[in-house]
Amino acid sequence: MSDGGAASHPRSSESAAAPDKARAAETIRAALAEAEIDAAEPQAGVFTFDLPGERKLSTPCQLVVGDHALAVHAFVCRNPDENHQAVYRWLLGRNLKLFGVSFGVDHNGDIFLDGRLPLSTVTLDEIDRLLGSVLASADESFNTILELGFASSIRREWEWRVSRGESTRNLEAFRGWLERDGDPPT
Repeated sequence: MSDGGAASHPRSSESAAAPDKARAAETIRAALAEAEIDAAEPQAGVFTFDLPGERKLSTPCQLVVGDHALAVHAFVCRNPDENHQAVYRWLLGRNLKLFGVSFGVDHNGDIFLDGRLPLSTVTLDEIDRLLGSVLASADESFNTILELGFASSIRREWEWRVSRGESTRNLEAFRGWLERDGDPPT
């Protein structure tokens, strides 16, 4: 309906999102620089980098600035070799305790952390909080995922190394159940 004045045109969703996307991307660049994270930006608004950890030495991450939300994707572990039901049950239980992200499984069975934030909430503090959640969730969960989903492979590797006098240093986290006759605790 015209009031006789200039015609009014609603802004398109795309043009309305452009300033938010640009602001979010700039905030992410600043947050990554402040955290001294070496990130690539293969295309505008897509950031790839690794978060350093202790149990999981490196967690590959991607931040993607969309029209309305910031998405985070982080690879945690490949498809478990065994015991899928126990692994997925444990992951679902962990999801109840996480901030900003949740565990998921892709079409190959690989385990990821995934999350979304509205662009309006993207600040330096929120990026720090989100990446902290990704890092803590991946790092704290890694050994349990390995114990549940790769116990047979870990045991074979342990036995092979012990039989040859090889170092078991990178398997120390699993020493307790490996030296007992039995499986890891669930």
